[in-house]
Amino acid sequence: PQLDLVVEDAAGSGDFEGFDSAQTTLSLGWVLEGRVRSGRVAAAAAGVELVSAEARILRVEVAADTAEHFLAGLANQARLEKAEAAIALAEQTVHAVTRRVRAGKAPTVELIRAEAELATDRLARDDVTHELSIAYHRLAAQWGEIQPRFSRVAGDLLALPAVEPHAVLAAGFERNPQLVRYATEERVAAANLRLAEARRWPALRPHLGVRRLEATNDTALVAGLSVPIPLLNRNQGEVSGSRASLSRARAEADATRVRLQTTLFELYEELEHYFHRSETLRVEVIPRLTEALAGTRRAYERGRYGYFELRSVQTDLLRAQSDLVEASVGAHRLVIA
Repeated sequence: PQLDLVVEDAAGSGDFEGFDSAQTTLSLGWVLEGRVRSGRVAAAAAGVELVSAEARILRVEVAADTAEHFLAGLANQARLEKAEAAIALAEQTVHAVTRRVRAGKAPTVELIRAEAELATDRLARDDVTHELSIAYHRLAAQWGEIQPRFSRVAGDLLALPAVEPHAVLAAGFERNPQLVRYATEERVAAANLRLAEARRWPALRPHLGVRRLEATNDTALVAGLSVPIPLLNRNQGEVSGSRASLSRARAEADATRVRLQTTLFELYEELEHYFHRSETLRVEVIPRLTEALAGTRRAYERGRYGYFELRSVQTDLLRAQSDLVEASVGAHRLVIA
C-alpha cells in the first residue's frame, strides 16, 4: 500500500491566496498484482528448495570426504603393519645370512645386500609413518581440530562391505543429490518463466481517498485507477531469458543423468574387479606364497637355495600382501564413491 497526501490551489494569487481555497487530498493506493504476486512467491519458494538441495549436496560431500580421510588413516595403519612385517622378515634374513657367512657357506656380499635391503625397508616404514600422521590430521580437521586427539582409527580394512546389485542402485538413481538439485533448478526456472510471463501485462493500481475543500468547508471521496500502457515493453527480454534458463536446466539435468549413470556403471564394474582381486589374493595367492617362503627358508639354511631364491620369494609374498591391502582400500574407496 502507498499513502499519498496532495495539497492543491494553495498559496497562489487572488482567490487562491493563502489556504482558504485549498484542496487537500489524502488517498491510499495499492497494486493489484494478481499472477505477479503468486509468481514471486512461487519463485522464492523454489529458490529456498534449491538452497536446501545444495545444502544436501554439501552434507553428502563432507560425509564422503570424512570417510575418505578415515579410510586413508586405516590404509596407512595397514601399510605400517606390512612395513613392520617386512622389516621383521628382513632382520630374519640378515641373521640367516650372517650365520651362513660365518660358516663360510655364503659370500660376504650376500650379507651386505641383505643389510642394505633392511635399511631400505626401514626407510619405507618412515615414509608410511609420515603419511599416517598426515591422514590423522586431515581426519581431525573434518570436525575442526588442528591436533588429533586420537592415535589410531578402528576398523577391519580387509572386511569388504556387502554391496547392492547394480539394478538396485540404479533404481534409486533419481535420489542422487545432484539430480535433485537439477530438478529443483528446473522448477526455479519454470517459476521464473511464469513470473516473467505474468509481468507482460500491466499491473492495475486503484486508489481511494478523501478530499477536503477549504472554500466550502466540505469533504468528498476520491477514487481512481492507474493503468500503464505497455506500448514499448512487453517484457519480451525477461521471458526469452527465462525460457532459455529453463531449457538449459533441462539439458544439464539430462546430461548429468547420463554422466552419472555411466559413472555408476564404471564404479560398479571396478568394484567387482577389486572384490575378485582381494578374494583371490587372500584365499589363493598369499597362503601359497607363505608356504613357499617357509620351505625356501629351510632350504636356504641347509644350503640348497641361494640368497636370490630366498629374497625372491620374500619379495613376492610382501608384494602380494601389499596388493591385498591396496585392493581392499580401492574397494572401500569405490563404495564411498
